[in-house]
Parts: sequence; C-alpha cells; structure tokens
Amino acid sequence: MYFPKTRYLVSLFLLLVAMHFAACDSRPTKPAPTGFSDNEFISTLKSQIKPFDTLNKKVFRSLAEDVRYTYQSDDYQPIWVKENYKPVDGAAKLLDELEDTYWDGLDTARYHLALLRNLKTKLDTVKSNSVVDAISFDTSLTRCYLMAAKDLLIGRIIPNKADSLWFHVNDSVWNAPALLISSKGVYPSLSNFRSNVPTYALLRSEYKHFATLSLDSEFNVALAGIRPVKHPDEDMMDDILKVIGTELPWFKSVPDDTISEVKQLFMAYQDFRNLPLTGKPDSLTLAYIATPVDTYLQKLAINMERVRWMQREFGAQYVLVDVPLMEFFLRREGTNAMHMRVVVGKPERQTPSLFANMSSVVINPPWGVPPTILKKDVLPGLQKSGKKYLDKKGLKVYDHEGKRVNASAINAKNYRRFNYKQAPGDDNSLGYVKFNLPNQWDIYLHDTPHRDDFVKRFRALSSGCIRLHRPQELAIFILSDIEKKRYTQGRLDTVIDTHITRYENLKNKIPVHITYLTAFEDTTGKHIRFIRDVYCRDSKLSALLN
Repeated sequence: MYFPKTRYLVSLFLLLVAMHFAACDSRPTKPAPTGFSDNEFISTLKSQIKPFDTLNKKVFRSLAEDVRYTYQSDDYQPIWVKENYKPVDGAAKLLDELEDTYWDGLDTARYHLALLRNLKTKLDTVKSNSVVDAISFDTSLTRCYLMAAKDLLIGRIIPNKADSLWFHVNDSVWNAPALLISSKGVYPSLSNFRSNVPTYALLRSEYKHFATLSLDSEFNVALAGIRPVKHPDEDMMDDILKVIGTELPWFKSVPDDTISEVKQLFMAYQDFRNLPLTGKPDSLTLAYIATPVDTYLQKLAINMERVRWMQREFGAQYVLVDVPLMEFFLRREGTNAMHMRVVVGKPERQTPSLFANMSSVVINPPWGVPPTILKKDVLPGLQKSGKKYLDKKGLKVYDHEGKRVNASAINAKNYRRFNYKQAPGDDNSLGYVKFNLPNQWDIYLHDTPHRDDFVKRFRALSSGCIRLHRPQELAIFILSDIEKKRYTQGRLDTVIDTHITRYENLKNKIPVHITYLTAFEDTTGKHIRFIRDVYCRDSKLSALLN
C-alpha cells in the first residue's frame, strides 16, 4: 500500500542525517578553542596558506613549507591565540625564549621581537581583535618558533658552506612541528632543541660572561689602557692585572718565595691562552690581553654553531679530539678517564672533522702509504734517490698481484699502480699501536716513532692522521677496562716483541669525535679556553653568521 506522507517523512529523515554527517565532515578534527569564531580563523588562514603535499617525506623542509605543514597537519587551528584572539601563555614564553637565544650567539633581530611584542600588547589590550591581527600574530610566532628550533638543533649555516673538511653527521630528529601540534596548551620549550654536549653549555655560559664584561665600564677602561709596550708603567700594570683577574676570576695565586704572585698570574694566563710561559708581560701576551670583548663573543658564537652541527648527545663513553687544541680526551660518565697531547695534520694537510666508531686496536700495525703521502712524499723521494729512499723508509713496493716491484720500474706515470707497504717494527710510521676508525678519509689514531713532537706547543705536524702521546696506555685501558681482556703492560710488550700484527676487535665500539673547536673547555671541564685557529677556518664561518 502506498503512503505519501510516510515517504515524505522518510525522505526528510534521510536528508537530516546527510546534513548532520556533512556538518561533521566540515568541522576540524581537533576541538576548537571556545569563545570566538574559530571557523572564521580557520577559513581565513586556509585561504592564505598554500596547500602542502603531506606525502612529501623530506627530512628538512624549508621554513615556509614547515609553517604550511604545521597548520595543515593541525586542521588550521590557532597555536598562539585563544578566545577573543587573546595570546595564550605560551606566546609570552616563546618571546622571552627567542630573546634568550642571544646567549646562543644567535642574531635575535631575525625574529623581529619588537614587532611581535607590540602586536601581542595590542591583542592583549584591545577588546575586539581582528582575525587578520590574530592570524598575523599566530603565524609569525609559529614561523619564529620553527626558525629558532632549527637554528638551535642543526645550526644556522650549512656546514660545508663554511668548512669543506667538516664531515660530522647531525643525528637530530626534526620534530618541532609535531611538538607544536601535540603540545595541547603546554608550551614546548626551545630548550628541547639545544645541544646536550657539555661543551655547549660551557660556551653559552662563557658568552654570558663576556657579554656582561662588554657592559662593565671599569673593565673596558682597563682594557683600553693596555698598549703594546716593552715595559708597562704602574698604571698599565694595574689595568693588565684588572683584565686578567676579571677574565680568569677563578685563578688564585699563592705566596711563594721563588715566584711572585704577579708572575704566577701571568703564567696562569699564558698557560690558559696556550702562550709561551714567560711569566712576563711580553708583547705577545699583551696583544692577547688587549683582545676586544667582541672578538671573544664572535669566537664563542662560531664554536656554538660548530657544536650544533654535531650530534646532540655524545653518550656516556666517547673519545673527543680537538684539532686546534691538539689534545685527546676519553670521557666516561662526564669525566676524563684519559687525556693526552696529540699531533694533528699540518696546515697544508689538514685533519678533517668527522665522527666514526673505534672498531679495533691493532698491535704491530703494518703501514700502507695513503695517496696524499704517496704523491707528496714518496714519489719525490723515489725520483731523487730511488731504492735508497725506499730502504731508508723501510718501504716495499708490490703490484696488484702481490709481487715485489723494483724501484727502477717506478716513475711519475705509473706510481699509482703499486702498493707501498711498511712492515711492523721499531721504525714503522704507525709505531706499535693503531686504533682503527673505519671512515672514507682513512683517518685513524696511532703511535709514532717521532716522540719529540709532543713536547712542542705547536703540534700540527702530521699528514692528517692523529698521533697519540700515550698510545700504549690507551690500548691497555681500552682492552682491560672496557673490553675486560686483562691486558697488562707486560702482555702488550710480549706481543710487540713478536713484530707480528695482532688485531683486537672491540665488542664495545667507542664513538670518536674529531672536531675543530677554537673555544673549548679545559681539563677541569669548568672553563673555556680560547685556542689558536691553526687552519684559519674561523673567519669564513664568522662572515657567514654575520
């Protein structure tokens, strides 16, 4: 039987259901803030922001792409404003933290803080705010948050633009957009993106120290009074002692009949600045003491940038070699388990900055001549002295089938076809111990028969690899304390005396960071030392940052 009225009611019911689901589909998936026309904010923002391809899996997007990605992933919800378009508490926290990045050596002018603070004041005080101002404020803060997060997490400058020999891998995970979206009203601090390497916190603290000194009128008057003279008068000596005492406030001289307290202070300064220990206000020392504060601030800023290029966490146990300082540190649980001097690459054969895992300790290592030394040292030696050169260096030449090659058969056209090897022994270029770090640049740590170099202040003397002052001690520590193999000096000596190569593969791979930091902590881990820029890399990075 046909019932028109019933059919009408059913049709009406189905229409209402369809309208209900259509309305549900058009609403944002995240509950909107209450008290203002959220749909107006969303529709206006959506019309202004170009859609972003969320299937794009780029690790690092451009800043503009990141802003689009963040809002699109959150259904165009506001992040920094609430009802009546008033700023949320997190907005004030972000503005303060953006200002605080000054201590990270970053240029806070990039974040346009004055304009943002003025706009925040306007939104806070005006009774009826416009959606245009709300969107401008919200998107600007999102942009600045993402910009600062990226500055802190991976650095402002792409490393290879500043340093062609920088090969560290930044292992950071870019999660700033996800943090903003999932914060649910809790401000995700920018401190989430700072390096956790202890050196970074020290550099940042030292930056604060020197920034404060730049405002110290007494200190600046004393600094201006220091001139390069042979014999400083009493007034200048007062200025000198004022500057040293302010820059190194922790140093305390002690009464001594043989060394005056003033000489102690000069020697402490010279040692800390890696200068010859004369104990006198010589011209070189005075030049360092008269260094403008801005020079130190710039040096601290560029080295914080370098630390940002590295891994955020070094872990509980790792090796760090600082090339400009020419020193080695094996750290366990935040303390130096071993520390020693090293010899690094000479300026014309620079040691690259890299990260690798120590995989083995080689006792009585053979040495295969690497390409750089082959071209620059071996070939000229062969051309000049032939077999006498090979005999002097203990080198034997083999073809690719392993057959010995006579020196007379080698010339400038074919020398690359052969392998040049040095057998284990007392005169081996790698000494008695080598520490393998598999990497494409063939850089490793090793012993050396050239022991006299370690007493020198300037130790950039190798062909690129790193020579250790106490390699046997390091080998015993690694094999005994870390690998638990009960290696003693006696056992190591016994193996060395065989002149037979022995490989000790490590179960516990040790992370090794070879880096280039011209501002780095002292052995106490409490103070920053300023170090000579042996490879002249600072100026290029400084120019890029500025």
